[in-house]
Amino acid sequence: MQVKAITPRGYCKGVVRAIQMAKNAQNEKQPIYILGMIVHNQYIVDALKKRGIQTIDIPHLTRLELLEHVHEGTVIITAHGASEKVFQKAKEKGLNIIDASCLDVIKTHDLIKARLDEGYEILYIGKKGHPEAEGAISIDEKKVHLITKKEDLQKIPANQKYVITNQTTMSLYDVYDLCEYAKSILPHVQIEKETCKATQIRQEAIKNMDEDIDIVFIVGDPHSNNTQKLASIASQNKEVHMIECLDDLNIEWLKGKKKAAVSSGASTPTYLTNQVIDFLKQFDESNSQTFDKQPIDFTKILD
Repeated sequence: MQVKAITPRGYCKGVVRAIQMAKNAQNEKQPIYILGMIVHNQYIVDALKKRGIQTIDIPHLTRLELLEHVHEGTVIITAHGASEKVFQKAKEKGLNIIDASCLDVIKTHDLIKARLDEGYEILYIGKKGHPEAEGAISIDEKKVHLITKKEDLQKIPANQKYVITNQTTMSLYDVYDLCEYAKSILPHVQIEKETCKATQIRQEAIKNMDEDIDIVFIVGDPHSNNTQKLASIASQNKEVHMIECLDDLNIEWLKGKKKAAVSSGASTPTYLTNQVIDFLKQFDESNSQTFDKQPIDFTKILD
């Protein structure tokens, strides 16, 4: 089978940095906890657990609430960032803090704080319940407004001056549409798009893939917002399957297909994506011996 391995794909610099900081934390004050999934990929969470690093992740609890379950040792702030309240509470509890926040997320937080000081309110385009959005909104819950759709903008008073910014992993196309709509109904609004460069170029690569591709595989965790956005963009004109690993790939999907494309979310281990690419390259619909899948070598997840 012909395979187009879309580039760039996979790990961004923020994910690489967060994983490396977690791996290095083994020499820190014990026990070691991560406040939520360090990045949105269960394979990485499981690999770190085998190294003695526990993830505290309870559905519907905020980072501040999760901190109630950590009483000693070291706490790692995930790549998605956290509010000042989380850092303050961790210090009050006497915890050793490792801040693995993505530098692009920190940049967005700094922007929000600066614009608030200038008298603006913030319209933050993001995903409800996402930890990155949670951290941004918590900077000032009265003046930072979560925007998920056009209807949210319709509820915003028009007499205030606003700055629009966004969660770094959002679809740049969705952000553009919401920004244009905001400009059409709000007279005093400035745009400060904060889609990170890694997210942007991955989405553009998906948007501009070859026309003769029959099927697209996006490798990543279903919790990963940037993985979901890649799949959404690709699905506009292609058959798309979002899979966590090679085991999820159904041979039936490949019947009659000549050319496949593969990309992956920014938190997807390179090893898992390469497994999918290697399998597809050797796949021959007329030869059942090419249907066998190699098992996952879990020792390579953090490589």
